[in-house]
Amino acid sequence: MAGFVEKPEPIEVPGLTHLHTGKVRDLYRNEAGELVMVATDRISVYDWVLPTEIPDKGRILTQLSLWWFGRLTDLVPNHVISTDLPAGAPADWEGRTLVCTPLEMIPVECVARGFLTGSGLAEYNETRTVCGLALPEGLVDGSELPGAIFTPATKAEVGDHDENVSYEEVARVVGAETAALLRRTTLDVYARALEVARDRGIILADTKFEFGFDGDRLVLADEVLTSDSSRFWPAEEWEPGHAQPSYDKQYVRDWLTSPTSGWDKNGQLPPPELPKEVVEATRAKYVEAYERLTGISWT
Repeated sequence: MAGFVEKPEPIEVPGLTHLHTGKVRDLYRNEAGELVMVATDRISVYDWVLPTEIPDKGRILTQLSLWWFGRLTDLVPNHVISTDLPAGAPADWEGRTLVCTPLEMIPVECVARGFLTGSGLAEYNETRTVCGLALPEGLVDGSELPGAIFTPATKAEVGDHDENVSYEEVARVVGAETAALLRRTTLDVYARALEVARDRGIILADTKFEFGFDGDRLVLADEVLTSDSSRFWPAEEWEPGHAQPSYDKQYVRDWLTSPTSGWDKNGQLPPPELPKEVVEATRAKYVEAYERLTGISWT
């Protein structure tokens, strides 16, 4: 089992039509036909959307995405039209809402990896490959790869796992030309972000992007280069051979799988509420990543 522990009811706003409740985002359409994307404070771990929220998380990730969008426009356009709050929307939507161009979304998670960890490490340990791409012997958890690789995944519904797929499978699904464009753009954006993050003392181990078409124009969509969609490691603590400290929801994962929580991630019961200290430590990591990357104090 997985999914929402408690699925929220959509907020009704005059002039907006609710389209979808995602793991952490709610999607609406306005009367002009534009999409209105609201980043909530929900947090998703082990394919569960937890009953406890992380205060300010949606705003932090939205503002970080906007910061990155501004540094990538010469590489790829993005879907943001406006950050203005729709008329009649709750005050709490301020800072977490984007009005966006509706796109024909491509059903592929475009993942770039420059370091070996996570599901890539698990596959490498079995086959010395990641998504069918052969890698050299001797790599360990946290190793830098000889070069960044494109390792796409299928896009999962709430409660399901994204699954790594081969480049050939992507080409079969979306066509060879689109697959090549996705790979090239993904690696170009990753290379830019890797350099920007390194200048700020952070290693961007891997990240995932979502793209769609506006006519025949490829557009970067959803969130980009946030702590939810990326693995950020403090460069000064990078030490291959074990799991790296990370600017993400590791505090939540660690507590949920500890004896203290009493929860079995392989069982049938939903996860429990998070204790206050785990919520505060997780929020602090999101804030630290934002401040370290942008150089802007979170207020």
